[in-house]
Amino acid sequence: MNLVIDIGNSGAKLAVFNEGRKIIAIKADDTDIEKKLSQYKFKNAIVSTVRSTLDEFVEKLTARIPFVHFLSYKSRLPFTIEYDTPETLGSDRIAAAAGAYLYFPGADVLVIDAGTAITYEFLSGKNYNGGNISPGMTMRFKALNKFTGRLPLVKPADFFTSPGKNTNDAIIAGVLNGIIYEINEYIRAFQKKYPQAKVILTGGDGNYLKPRIGNPVVNHIPDLVLDGLNYILECNAK
Repeated sequence: MNLVIDIGNSGAKLAVFNEGRKIIAIKADDTDIEKKLSQYKFKNAIVSTVRSTLDEFVEKLTARIPFVHFLSYKSRLPFTIEYDTPETLGSDRIAAAAGAYLYFPGADVLVIDAGTAITYEFLSGKNYNGGNISPGMTMRFKALNKFTGRLPLVKPADFFTSPGKNTNDAIIAGVLNGIIYEINEYIRAFQKKYPQAKVILTGGDGNYLKPRIGNPVVNHIPDLVLDGLNYILECNAK
């Protein structure tokens, strides 16, 4: 039984895996988290964090687990990292790449992780070839409010018109269309280079963006990072 812990910029998520199958996924702010996990006897655990310090509850959860692996670029991975500064590569990005390799081993894959930031990861064969980082949806809305004198802070809407007929709609349309056009252009450019390429969308904003991207080649895999972490754990626990 494996415990997977993913600590991101805006929260943490845990999952329980048994023989490669995800049994349960829980957000760290769940008030019954310890009760829900207490029924499992864990043999292995993996921790991925983008933070400099480890949360106390994570230390408590992993204290009695025989094997605990902390993900880094030095971990045993199913691919080679082709990155000039691997020590600066976020563990969440490594996990997303591993998840992509799990679903499409040896393929050319573009991973789009739409969270606090939008990251684009590029895999070809058994190589991770790096990626790009762009501001996430919430970050874009907040930036327009913070770095201007009069633009309001707005939230994404289920429906919006373009061009916007008022300031709120103009911001929503500008941010969302900007993200959608950006994502679709990444897909177009990647598939031009790799015609048989696979495309994966994941991350907290994935559910919102998937129907709006409107591209049939996109595979939406919400728990890609958790799946990737369990895959890496299996590679390192052997």
